[in-house]
Amino acid sequence: MNAADTVIDAVRRVEFGPLTTFRNLGLLALSTAGERGADYLTLDEALERKSVHIVEVSEGGHVPELKIVNEGELSVLLLDGEELLGAKQNRVINLTILVPAHRTCVVPVSCVESGRWHHVSDGFAAAPRAQFAEGRAEKMRHVTSSLKADGSRSSDQQEVWSHIAEKSARLGAVSDTSAMSAMFDASNVALDEFVAAFTPVERQLGGVFFVNGRAAGLELFDAPRTWRTLAPKLIRSYALDALDHEDTPVQSDAAADATALIHKLMSSQASVFPAVGEGSDVRFDGADALGAALVTSERAIHVSAFPVESAGTPNRDKGRRPRR
Repeated sequence: MNAADTVIDAVRRVEFGPLTTFRNLGLLALSTAGERGADYLTLDEALERKSVHIVEVSEGGHVPELKIVNEGELSVLLLDGEELLGAKQNRVINLTILVPAHRTCVVPVSCVESGRWHHVSDGFAAAPRAQFAEGRAEKMRHVTSSLKADGSRSSDQQEVWSHIAEKSARLGAVSDTSAMSAMFDASNVALDEFVAAFTPVERQLGGVFFVNGRAAGLELFDAPRTWRTLAPKLIRSYALDALDHEDTPVQSDAAADATALIHKLMSSQASVFPAVGEGSDVRFDGADALGAALVTSERAIHVSAFPVESAGTPNRDKGRRPRR
């Protein structure tokens, strides 16, 4: 089975669990028939064990790249959009990556703090969140395009900054360094309430998120433990969009809408590339949905998908040029 078929098979076999709704955010649980273990650590787990270090690629730094040193016995999973705090400026990971044990990898990132370029720490810490989902969808689209064009994994950095600036203005978040983190910090109490409202169910591998009753994205992992560990980061990612677009939810059939998103993903054109680190990077690019997945040893470690309307672009004339 090739990597794209592995993803489609994993998505096709999920079972729908309960739908939980809090305010204008919904989460339809995706479950599996049997419990599976994870043979890797999440970034937070590895940082707690002090077996991994994330630093600038050099003393001078390079905006679109960071270096991760894995000194541990297990691979380390970096989540697409996971925010890293510190060093010369805050970044987010451009795609899900599995860093092998005893390996150093240079990983592609995007800056989410355009007004700072000086060290505040030697290395990076992991934030309790991932980039807001609308931004992740846009970044995914650009990373897919760059992979197809020249094999790189680049975002549109100016677009990332523009979207942060526009969203910050709408949410009334102020930051001297134009940091994305200010939005999450300003909404921290509300975001914690969202996290508390969505308790993982038995055998849950992921979920389909709904904002105002409309499907906003799908997140699926290979093991329930991974979902339980990373769910709070992803809930905050989607919850910030829910706060940004708070409205009365429309009446919809969550299972039907989730099924439609899955079918759109499976009917999209799939391309397979060697992954950064372990495995294969699968990209789905269709008229109605876009997605990305990391596959290793015929296991879809993480699948993420968005309806195309979630990847709309802000005004590209706004924002700053990347620093080098």
